[in-house]
Amino acid sequence: MGISRYLFTYGEAAPFPAKLLYITYSKYEHDWYSLPHTHPFTELCFILHGKGSYLFEGQPYPVQKDDFIIVNSNVSHTETSDGDVPLEYIILGVEGLDFSLRGNREHIIFNCKEDHTDFSFLMNTLLSEMETKKPNYELICQNLLEVLIVRLTRRRASLAFEAIPTVLSNRECLKLKQYMDTNYNRNITLDTLAEISHLNKYYLAHAFTKRFGDSPMNYLCSVRIKASKELLSSTDHSITEVAHSSGFSSQSYFAQCFQKHCGMTASAYRKSCREQKGK
Repeated sequence: MGISRYLFTYGEAAPFPAKLLYITYSKYEHDWYSLPHTHPFTELCFILHGKGSYLFEGQPYPVQKDDFIIVNSNVSHTETSDGDVPLEYIILGVEGLDFSLRGNREHIIFNCKEDHTDFSFLMNTLLSEMETKKPNYELICQNLLEVLIVRLTRRRASLAFEAIPTVLSNRECLKLKQYMDTNYNRNITLDTLAEISHLNKYYLAHAFTKRFGDSPMNYLCSVRIKASKELLSSTDHSITEVAHSSGFSSQSYFAQCFQKHCGMTASAYRKSCREQKGK
């Protein structure tokens, strides 16, 4: 008799900050028309049968059986069915979690044919638990959701995505922005911002970029350039002094950033300002 024993060791993995909001089962029977819409949460969709299209920001993408669709929060989308092979699918509404996708995309479609049994079991069991609501169904649903998310993230080697906490609220992102607005002349790094906000720095960067359309460090650089322009136009400080007062680590880095943002050197900008005042 052969026996194999595997000892379980506890790693540093923590539960995903995801909360199941709802589950929807849909089968197209020519009795509905879905309009483009958005949600403040993520949707996970698994195509059980049929063919059709998912529309993201008005652009159609074909979907078929065993396709898995991830739609991050606040992305305009809808689905349409092929009349000959109607769509049948299950959708999960998930709060507290977004997916960081390659190329800063906010949606992805990939086929799970090889993992059909696993994904079909997870989605159908979640649906069944929500329908019957037997004792402790909430615990089962939460555990199944976490298993599903882990199975999805294991594909990130080929699909380049990872699960991250949902983007920070406007208030939290604004707090970081205001800190940089008032402390731009200090030595601020992404690690500094992570320490202040008590957040993972990669999550913080994703959250800030999605909220303001620019990364934290690019935003900080623009604030420093704005401050330097004010000093160049209103004081006689040397270029080195202006660079230091604006928070730049060196004059050479300041010169590089100023040229990139303003299309001219700091000296040329100062000269231009004085010429304007002299008119």
